[in-house]
Amino acid sequence: MKNKIFLGVQVLSGIMLVVFGLNGFLQFIPMPQPPVEMGQYMGALFAAGFIFPIVAVIEILAGVSFIVNKYTSFMAIIVMPIMINAFLAHLFLDLAGIGGSAFLIIATLIVMIKNKERYQAIFKA
Repeated sequence: MKNKIFLGVQVLSGIMLVVFGLNGFLQFIPMPQPPVEMGQYMGALFAAGFIFPIVAVIEILAGVSFIVNKYTSFMAIIVMPIMINAFLAHLFLDLAGIGGSAFLIIATLIVMIKNKERYQAIFKA
């Protein structure tokens, strides 16, 4: 039962990551007008020119990995900094949009807990 719940959360977060990643390229989800501070932050990231495409590709790869249940422990480590950045940006600049990033952080933590034995070698002294 516990494994089915872990797998369900993993697949749901994978679907969300794929959708948000594809939205980075296809813009099929209309985004509401952000607050001024968030707009400035997003504008600065967009001006760099490479941040959003890289984030979108990582989200898509992590989402597919979560859905097919391959390389999930590795992709959880790769996608977690992106989710933390999104969560903190929403926490400090646009609190209204924090729900999705909060869920994805919790879901990624659950995926990491599910695969905790794979991280043991990292933490050996």
